[in-house]
This record gives sequence, structure tokens and C-alpha cells, in this order.
Amino acid sequence: MKPLFTRKVLFAWVLIVALALAAIEYSVTLSESRIATLRWQLAIIVVVISAAALVAALAAWRSLGTRVNRLTAFARTLVDAPEGSVASNSSDELGELERTLDQTGAQLRERFDRWQHEAFRSEAILSSMAEGVLAVDRELRVMFCNRAVTRTLGMRAPVRERTPVIEVIRDTDVIAMLAEVVHSGESIKRNFRISAFGDRTFEVQAAPLGSGGGGGALAIFHDMTDIERLEQVRKDFVANVSHEMRTPLAAIVGYAETLMDGALEAPENNRRFMEAIRSNAIRLNSIASDLLVLSELESGRDPGQPERIMIRELVESTIGAIEPEAHDRQVQVGSGRVEEARVLGHRHRLEQALLNLLVNAVKFNREGGEVRVDVENKDGQVHIAVSDTGVGIPSQDLPRIFERFYRVDKARSRQVGGTGLGLSIVRHVVERMSGRVTVSSQLGKGSTFTIILPTVDPSL
Repeated sequence: MKPLFTRKVLFAWVLIVALALAAIEYSVTLSESRIATLRWQLAIIVVVISAAALVAALAAWRSLGTRVNRLTAFARTLVDAPEGSVASNSSDELGELERTLDQTGAQLRERFDRWQHEAFRSEAILSSMAEGVLAVDRELRVMFCNRAVTRTLGMRAPVRERTPVIEVIRDTDVIAMLAEVVHSGESIKRNFRISAFGDRTFEVQAAPLGSGGGGGALAIFHDMTDIERLEQVRKDFVANVSHEMRTPLAAIVGYAETLMDGALEAPENNRRFMEAIRSNAIRLNSIASDLLVLSELESGRDPGQPERIMIRELVESTIGAIEPEAHDRQVQVGSGRVEEARVLGHRHRLEQALLNLLVNAVKFNREGGEVRVDVENKDGQVHIAVSDTGVGIPSQDLPRIFERFYRVDKARSRQVGGTGLGLSIVRHVVERMSGRVTVSSQLGKGSTFTIILPTVDPSL
């Protein structure tokens, strides 16, 4: 590295000393008469040299100022994304500084681009997460809020930064949790039922942003509502299965013990007791069979290659299967308007679904009542309607009748021998065939269940 002013200063000093020595030596040889003239000449020389030195100093100062200003402007851009270059071919101190700053700027550009890429990727990941992500600063103002939170809140626009979190989540327990994390600097995990999120249950995990307390907090909201609902369904299912099987098992055990205690020798009772045991055993078998069918339908296993099903033939065979039970209960079963249609699916399952609807229509009908099946083609769909003149279904029970083991009249259902799984099987069968099932009912006047399935072109 070569000095910036050292060479120039030394050169000027040597030049001045040489001129001074030459002037002194020359003045010795002069007479007194010429000394006065020499003084004026030296004065002029000094003035000229001073003016030249001043001009050179101003030029050097201007060049130095330009380079320093350029370095200052470049140094200010280092905070953001530095662009351009300040390196020059100069070999002095400023030239070395320029090259050093230029290398620093290149490294900062690379790191800034890398950081920006990581920031965009992190934001994309957080925004697409199914869990809600919320980041707040030390003043509990929103720094980041992903789509899952705004979607759960039902907000159309994204939450703006610096919005107080109380305006986003109006739940004092969650806000108190965030404040605790900000001040303590420790992670916390708790479960909340948040009314602002539609009265849903969330597992909230909150962690501090940065080391120590006071640096903000990051909260992740994991929706536990569906998991809790599924767990409750599982518990209800186990309880219902246990209850449904306990009743016929208790009857079987009771009648068997009575027979073993001596009733087997009594002709007037033993046949009646044996019929009761047989009836409850059939009920147990029906429950087990329906559970197996429902399990198979809910498992999603491939049932095999579907076939074309003639709806008219299916309706006729199903009505023929239910006629003996309908006759015993003094219920008239018949068909009204039955249009020809073909659907794609599994005949055995569709027949089972239709049979379940007919069985319910017969069992929950009145003596002398009627059950009718109508088939109609509408806009590429076949509507299979099963209507009865029975007791009907209360309107508050209609949304739940397709749930497993749900019964409108539990006493009557057990009296007629239902398992509570028939309508659930109907729904699963129809949905597996890309269809749907609807119901309309009037209490005391009857009900109509309609299976709607897409039809296939008869020419194919």
C-alpha cells in the first residue's frame, strides 16, 4: 500500500529546500545593489509557488471529497441491498478502503438474497399451514397471521401488521397466555375453547420470539374440535354397541338360567323361553352383521368391479323379500310409478339399502298402513322414493337419523327389533355410488326417503 500524500509532500519539500539553497548560494555572489532586486524576485516566486500549492491542494481536496462522498453513499446502502461498485484502480489508502467496501457489499448482497429467499419460503410455508400461526411483538401487536387464522375467524382480508391482538382474538385467556410468554420467555402449551373461532377447541402452543423475555411470541393453533368429536363418536359407538348387545345377551342368559332351574320340564313355558332365546340370538346376529357391513363400507376398501343394475328388477325383488313381514304386520306394500333406469354399482349393497328403507317403513307403520315405492328419472338421475303412512319423524330428529344407533323412539325401536344401524348403512351405500339420500316427514302422517343416483346410458 502506497501513502496518499507522503510522496507529494516529500517532493514539494525537497523542491522548496533545493530552491532555497540555490537562492542562498546565488545571493552570496551578488552585490548589495542586486540584493534588493533579488528580494522582489523571491517574493514573486513565493507568491507563484503558494498559488500553485493552493491550486494543487484544492484539486486534491476536491478529488478526495468526491471519493469520500461516494464511499459514504455506498456505505449507507449496505443496510439494504447494496448495488454497484466503488472499487477503483487507485493504490492509495482510499483505494484499499474502496476495494474492501466493495467486497463487503458483494458478501452482503449474497447474504441478503439468501435471507430474502429463506424469508419468502418460510412465509409461504407458514401461510399454507393448516394450523393457525400468529406472531405478536412485545406490545401484543400482530406481526404475522396466516390464512388458517383468518379463515377460521371468517375474515375476508389479511390482518394488517401492528393490529392489536385483542382485535383479532377476543379471548382473554389466549391473550393472557401470549403476555405470559412475552414476559417470561418460556414456552407454554394449553387447550382452549375459543368462542371467537366459532366455539371450537384448540391446542395452543406459544413460544418466545428471540432469546429471553420481551421479544414477542409465536403461537400455533391446532384445531382439536374434529378430533374431540371423533373421540366422542367412538365412545358413543362403543357405549351403544355394548348397550345393544347387553340387552339380548341378558335375556338369553336369563331365559337359559330359568330353563336350567326347572322350567325346561314345564311344557307350557319351555317352548316360549326357547323362542325368546332364539329371537334374541337373531337380534345379536343382526347387530353383528350390520356392524360388519358398516365397517366394510366405512373402511373405503375397493368392493370390486361395479355392474349395471336394472332398477325395476331391483325394486320388484326387494318388495317380494319384504312382503311376508309386511303381511304379518298387516301393512300393504306395493309400487307406484316405476320408470326404467340403470345405475352403476353393486347390486347386493343397493338391494340391502333399499331393503333397510322398506323394513323401517313396515316396522314403524300403523296397522293397515301402506308402503309405496316410486321410481322416476330426472335430469340424468334416478329417484327411488320409499313412502309410508307411519308415525313420522319429529323435525328436530331429522338431521340425526342417519347416525349410527340413533333412534327417534328408543322404546318402539327395541320393541320392533331394530339395530339402529340401518339408515347409516343406507347413507354409506348410496354415497359410495356417488349418490345421496334425502328424507321428508310429517309427524303422524308418514315419511318419504328418496335415494338419488346417477344413471348410465342404456346404449353403453
